[in-house]
Amino acid sequence: METMHYIGLDVHKKTIDYCVKDGSGRIYAAGSIRATRLDLDMWMKTLPRPWTAAMEATIFTAWIYDHLQPHAAAVKVAHPLMLRAIAVAKKKNDRIDAKKIADCLRCDFLPECYMASTEIRERRRTLRYRNLLVRQAVQMKNKIAVLLMEAGVSYNKQKLHKVGYFRELLATNPDIDEGLKPLLRLCRETVVHLGKTESALVRSLERDSLLVERVERLMTIPAVGPITALTWALEVGDVQRFSSIKKAISYCGLCGAERSSANITQRTPLSKQRNKHLQTVLIEAAKMAPRNSSELAMVYEHEKQKGNANRATLAVARKMVAYLVAVDRRQKGFLVVENKNRTAA
Repeated sequence: METMHYIGLDVHKKTIDYCVKDGSGRIYAAGSIRATRLDLDMWMKTLPRPWTAAMEATIFTAWIYDHLQPHAAAVKVAHPLMLRAIAVAKKKNDRIDAKKIADCLRCDFLPECYMASTEIRERRRTLRYRNLLVRQAVQMKNKIAVLLMEAGVSYNKQKLHKVGYFRELLATNPDIDEGLKPLLRLCRETVVHLGKTESALVRSLERDSLLVERVERLMTIPAVGPITALTWALEVGDVQRFSSIKKAISYCGLCGAERSSANITQRTPLSKQRNKHLQTVLIEAAKMAPRNSSELAMVYEHEKQKGNANRATLAVARKMVAYLVAVDRRQKGFLVVENKNRTAA
């Protein structure tokens, strides 16, 4: 029977430090290579087979993971916040980090994190780029308002970004001098271009054969539109990785952390260990949800009576997560159960 070899990788932008160990912990090889596909191919030819590798999750992890996976018995990615053994070490460098990752992998102590499929990650990159365009468009709209305020120009806030009103404002308002008009036109053109690009990206994702059925099912839930459905599908990936709704809620950042010691329990504000993209979209959707669903409106009003509107919004967002998980697991549309006089997924 062939002996499995365990490889720890410490990944950086330009270099990858590695440590290869056998099952007993003896070091077979260690060193550093350049972080390129060609160097990885040459390095893999020197490795004993079979082998399994592990690395910490970083911005550079995805392409290395995809490149190694066809050649390895397994490739695992470790959760960076849970690799405390490396973070708290007295002596820390890339070579030692690679050794410790190899030891965690060899002893089955590696805190493995979920890696979505390549297809999902590619589409998720597109959606996150769309979110960047939205933020940039908002910045340009705010810049238009700032330029007008700096010049002391009065304008209608609700109509400012309407095409007809903006054109009329530039043509008829005497307070806008000739030096300011080119800047305002440039800002307006940028907003229009960003809007068109953003819409094209969303349409391409909505029509994607990998996502279309799942997104249509999720959109049967009240208050779930295309952006919420796409964000859920692409950020969550496989919903079966959540063993309970509570874990899905925690992943979305809709609950606080708990710290208990000596029979004393402390609840912190919303945890920073979350998927920030899902958290933002779900909270925004939850603010509008009571208008589209009577049950979500009841959830909101029940929590708001306790005196905190923000907590009421979070309660609605948590309810929406329960709906999303249920629809995704059953792979059926949202249903209304009338004999119980309530809405269920």
